[in-house]
Amino acid sequence: MNSRMDEILEEIQRLEDELIDEFKEKEQEFFYHIKNKKVKFEQEVINEGRAKVVGSFRYLSSLPILTIITMPFIWMMIIPAFIIDVCVTIYQFVCFPIYKIPKVKRSDYVVLDRYNLFYLDKVERMNCLYCEYFNGVIGYVREIAARTEQFWCPIKHARGLKDMHSRYNSFFDFGDYNRYRKEIEKRRSNFKDLDSK
Repeated sequence: MNSRMDEILEEIQRLEDELIDEFKEKEQEFFYHIKNKKVKFEQEVINEGRAKVVGSFRYLSSLPILTIITMPFIWMMIIPAFIIDVCVTIYQFVCFPIYKIPKVKRSDYVVLDRYNLFYLDKVERMNCLYCEYFNGVIGYVREIAARTEQFWCPIKHARGLKDMHSRYNSFFDFGDYNRYRKEIEKRRSNFKDLDSK
């Protein structure tokens, strides 16, 4: 990788660390803290938030009718999400030890905590549970796929991607056949950066 690309990657990492610090400041702003992976709000904030909850019927009746009609289509997607969650989990538990790829920790991606927010009605809570599960599964699957791609085919695309997965920066440049042939075995098993996380 050239030095300019390394500089950009270092800057991205620095900005990601800065963003995490900003998230931590939000804990103080909204009067909560995280202890043993559980969010704890101050009781006064809980009481105030609960007083402002909109009932489920009122919430649903405020939605356009076409939005309500689409809800079954959205909820049907939970079935393929669940199936891919199970299948990909089995895949990584069977294959990753053979390939010597570090396993993806599912709980780093599938985080279910918003459905417990005290200021949401029951429908909003269910929607939050659905979204955090579905998007968590997509992130989890993407990371497993990224590590698999690094093992089998760590080559960048000729055309730029709109969004790159976490392993993409360690791939070979498109067309760099000399480095590919010399370093493929080393590159496909290089997950040392995951040890520091």
